[in-house]
Amino acid sequence: MRHREVRELMTREVVTVPRHATFKDVVRTLAEHDVSAVAVTDPAGHPLGVISEGDLLPKPADQGDWFRSLPKPEPWESGKAAGTRAEELMSGPAVCARPDWTVAEAARLMESQRVKRLLVVDEGDVLVGIVTRGDLLRVFLRDDDAIRHEITGDVLDRTLHLDPAAVSVDVVDGQVTLRGAVGFRSLIPVIERLCRTVDGVVRVTEKLAWETDDTGTGG
Repeated sequence: MRHREVRELMTREVVTVPRHATFKDVVRTLAEHDVSAVAVTDPAGHPLGVISEGDLLPKPADQGDWFRSLPKPEPWESGKAAGTRAEELMSGPAVCARPDWTVAEAARLMESQRVKRLLVVDEGDVLVGIVTRGDLLRVFLRDDDAIRHEITGDVLDRTLHLDPAAVSVDVVDGQVTLRGAVGFRSLIPVIERLCRTVDGVVRVTEKLAWETDDTGTGG
């Protein structure tokens, strides 16, 4: 089976700013390129962090009504609201992926780090792209026929060496239904698990019979 890699989904032209860019420089860059985030890089192209619109919001939020701000016990100039340069505004260190990572690997890192995007770096840790949650979700736009072909050819035939006529594969909107019969009951969860790993699969429902129950569970 072939899983889609980050290099196939990422945006290669990344909008960047230097670490000394001013607050207004960053806002201007976001507006000019119509993006929601920029990467902060050093002169060698190594990513230092990311500045998103969310990182900039503390500044206007802190400029509220003067009277309402008086009771605040803490000074207004704190955290990112006080930042004036990119290195003070960014979220860092940068959370990075490699171009040859699979969609699943990138998605797991996004989830664990609770970020909306990953900077993609090469072997020298130089920035080569950016991948967002929306980019990763594009695998679910795969054509149903392409998913069915991969399950039938790669999973059932070449990986498990099953008779193609033994198991039928129906795919509708990424939802896979397996029907037919296999030799051993223990093979059914293996088939189901492998089908779930195919890019674009939303759900797998198996309606498979078996000839021999080798699980020892009966039924």
